Amino acid sequence: MVIRKEDIHNLVERLPEDDQKTVFDFMQYLLNRSTQKEEGWEQINQADPDDEPLTEEELRQLNSDDGYVTGEDAKREFGLQVDLP
Repeated sequence: MVIRKEDIHNLVERLPEDDQKTVFDFMQYLLNRSTQKEEGWEQINQADPDDEPLTEEELRQLNSDDGYVTGEDAKREFGLQVDLP
């Protein structure tokens, strides 16, 4: 899908000033992400594996159902149109 730059400009101009700043920040993020994507993954691939065992607190959190939300609950709560596990 091709989007004309003029259409993007028009949408941004219609936004309140605070939201224009948000759009600007997000566009900067997208540009940075697209240029650093491969570098970041290369650094991750070269990093030593993390073999540190989980702490007792981390294990407790991992095995707890507190804060767990099913995909169906999230779909209903946020009005999502996709099927979640």
